[in-house]
Amino acid sequence: MTEKNETSGQLRAPAPNPCDACPYRKDVPSGVWSHDEYDKLRLYDGETHEQQSIATFQCHVNDRDSAAARLCAGWCGCHGGEELLALRIAVATGHISAETYRAAVDYVSPVPLFDSGAEAADHGQAEIDYPSAEARIKIDKVARMRTDVEWG
Repeated sequence: MTEKNETSGQLRAPAPNPCDACPYRKDVPSGVWSHDEYDKLRLYDGETHEQQSIATFQCHVNDRDSAAARLCAGWCGCHGGEELLALRIAVATGHISAETYRAAVDYVSPVPLFDSGAEAADHGQAEIDYPSAEARIKIDKVARMRTDVEWG
């Protein structure tokens, strides 16, 4: 089963496309997310033994505990593959199903993504203090969709 629900608690597989505010997308403006959110992207860079987080990275579109919660497609596309420690642990602990694991490992983004979490974070943090009008539109859209995130 690849859907998160009340009984399984499992995350769904990544969406076919990274969301339009995904921090891993090259076409998303700088400054959409908080400094801390961008810093999380760096934690998954490197070989398996070098990765600094074992937490899965969820899509920012849905609330963290929503039945619609899913793995971030941009995260899977940027860091994916069998070397991603967080995916290995998630499938071993039942946080994701074997089918979701395979979908995440095999995921290929149809849109250009940054080559690393550090590259995505650097881009995102570059204009964080003065986000563009385009970035503010994306911030407002996500803020309307997320009830579990506190916005400045």
